[in-house]
Amino acid sequence: MAKKNRTVARERRHARVRRSVVGTPNRPRLNVFKSITGIYAQVINDAEGKTLVSASTVDKDLRSQVKGMKKTEQAKAIGKAIAERAKSQGISSVVFDRGGFRYIGRIKALADGAREGGLQF
Repeated sequence: MAKKNRTVARERRHARVRRSVVGTPNRPRLNVFKSITGIYAQVINDAEGKTLVSASTVDKDLRSQVKGMKKTEQAKAIGKAIAERAKSQGISSVVFDRGGFRYIGRIKALADGAREGGLQF
């Protein structure tokens, strides 16, 4: 079964952006993925290929907190949570990777929440 044109176009945009956006140990990459139902964020060290911190709307800790919120409110809460978890790991500065999505709506809300939480990018 062939992928939809939207998905293929997003993956191509993401690959193009990933050529220049690289996470280092000093400044890891904050990657964002959104689906129809949820939003996911990871802080990744590309040098080692490891996920340092993650947060999403399906996390057991956050699921009850975001239940009943609108999707943009959920994204902002996830942004604050990822910032809080990153700060606890000693990460204060990241490179933002929007994952080929447009920087509006839920993606922007997550970024704003992460900034409010104390991450710099």
